Amino acid sequence: MRKKLFFVLSILMAAVFLGSAAHAATLKIGVAGPLTGAQAAFGEMLKNGATLAVEEWNARGGVKVGKKKMKVDILWGDDRHDPKEGVSIAHKFVNAGAAGIVGHFNSSVSIPASTVYAEAGVVQITPASTNPKLTEQGFSTVFRVCGRDDQQGEVAANYIVDKLKLKRIAILHDKTTYGQGLADETRRFLEKRGVKPVFYSGVVQGDKDYTPVLTAAKQKNPELVYFGGIHPEAILLVKQMRERLGMKAHFMSGDGIVTDEYYKIAGKSAEGTYITFTPDQTKLAAAQNVIKKHRKRFGKEVGAYTIYSYVAMNMILNSIQATGSTKGEKLAAHLRSKAWNTSLGKLQFNKKGDVLESPYVLWQVKGAKFVQIN
Repeated sequence: MRKKLFFVLSILMAAVFLGSAAHAATLKIGVAGPLTGAQAAFGEMLKNGATLAVEEWNARGGVKVGKKKMKVDILWGDDRHDPKEGVSIAHKFVNAGAAGIVGHFNSSVSIPASTVYAEAGVVQITPASTNPKLTEQGFSTVFRVCGRDDQQGEVAANYIVDKLKLKRIAILHDKTTYGQGLADETRRFLEKRGVKPVFYSGVVQGDKDYTPVLTAAKQKNPELVYFGGIHPEAILLVKQMRERLGMKAHFMSGDGIVTDEYYKIAGKSAEGTYITFTPDQTKLAAAQNVIKKHRKRFGKEVGAYTIYSYVAMNMILNSIQATGSTKGEKLAAHLRSKAWNTSLGKLQFNKKGDVLESPYVLWQVKGAKFVQIN
């Protein structure tokens, strides 16, 4: 009886040991964004890019950390573009032992979540959060592979003044960290160029009727309506401008509306919309392999931030392998130590964690698709 009991206990202990070993051999990376809800299209971009990168690493046997290779396990976090939910997810990731974070999407989520990651010494690379405040906090482990809104706002303002030669500008924003931040930067650079907007106001994210604020803006006879915000509100704004109020003013926005849903839902009203975003990724030689793999894996084309997520994940995993460590400070030092050859081209970080060069150009909706125009 004792021998039998000893045998059973030995098996149980072995199972626990093997389970612990398997657990220890897994490298956890958190990926967070709006995976459901009105902004799920952007969450899917982050998810697909990160998934593709991790599948490639795991197919090669994982990430070498010291003398052993570790398979990568993604921890998913659906923050639903809610700051409180983002902070909650950040704590869950840290408590689960995440070695790095790809995310979040919205600046209003990335900024409060970054405090949690920074205090825990966990590297965070956002593919999409553009508000300058994120990297102005002085956190050494916070990075972004996208640009900043002060860069984006300057490009928008210069195009309005130099190319469109317009002076009567109405500015709207969605009152979020990203939307209002982008609107404010665009207004700042317009005023720097001697153009004072004739109208400035906010709208409530999630509302369905924006005709009151648009009517007020219309009374100022704007030549262009600029919107800082995300595509669900931009769709309603441009449709109600055109279809309800008959406004002929140009419509311009930023990277937050770069999803097919914008022109598919807004239809003819979206035609002619100007957008600030990064150069056409589909024409980058370095991106072709990723685009091809993504098409085969997911049966669709890459989204605006798919490759950004792919690059962010690869940077984290490459840094872990290069340093043989998961400590945030070592990874951060490695991330800053060189110019990276990525699927987005060459990227290099400054001390703040921003990319060195402004990546923004102008796009326009033409023939129901986004077309780079400069």
